[in-house]
Amino acid sequence: MRRSLLHFFPVLMLGAVGLAIGAGPKDSGDTNKPRPADKAATGKAVPFFDVTEFIKEYDKNKDGFLSKEELPERFRHSFDQIDTNKDGKLSREELEKGFVFLQSRRRPSDFVFILVEMSDCDECCAEELQVVYEFLRKLDKNKDGKIDADELNKGRDELVMLRVDDIFKHLDTNKDGKISREEAKGQIKRHFDDLDTNKDGVITRDELITAAKEKPGSLGKEKKPSKEESRKEKPSKEK
Repeated sequence: MRRSLLHFFPVLMLGAVGLAIGAGPKDSGDTNKPRPADKAATGKAVPFFDVTEFIKEYDKNKDGFLSKEELPERFRHSFDQIDTNKDGKLSREELEKGFVFLQSRRRPSDFVFILVEMSDCDECCAEELQVVYEFLRKLDKNKDGKIDADELNKGRDELVMLRVDDIFKHLDTNKDGKISREEAKGQIKRHFDDLDTNKDGVITRDELITAAKEKPGSLGKEKKPSKEESRKEKPSKEK
């Protein structure tokens, strides 16, 4: 009923996003040497981020610290966050506490890469990507291969109208262009009084469109009066 942001939780493979921070010692060819999987099986903790190996690999001047220049370029965006004492270099302690900042930044658009890379059904994945592709093409009204803010707003309005039309198609049983309390179901019924802003006992298309365009989580919350309204509500002091 209300417009809400889609929340994507990318679960990309470390190798796919270039996370080298978990690299362990190179295979020396010793088949008797326990591997990480073997250690996990024994119940011993397998470190996600080996600070010793990370410093050893990138510490060019061998001073035991990593400067911004020594840090791989893909990790430098978080240097200032990890360098808590602001001395221009990363110590072992700082890396242990701030290694989470070395992870690649996640974006909602990552879901497309997940579909392409991690699909276990190419036909199903291609079908889902086609839905996304066709929708993006519709958003690009001027066909310049880009989506600007104006096109995004128009696309949002079109989606709202489609959803409102669908709600009225299923709930407006007498086809009078309104949803009465008796016709309302589900979320519309539960939030009927909030949606019926003019308190005339029915929900109109305009009322539903207005509600659908409000920010997520605002349903049922009382609007704070403006400063001008607050001054009007305050009783004047008697002289």
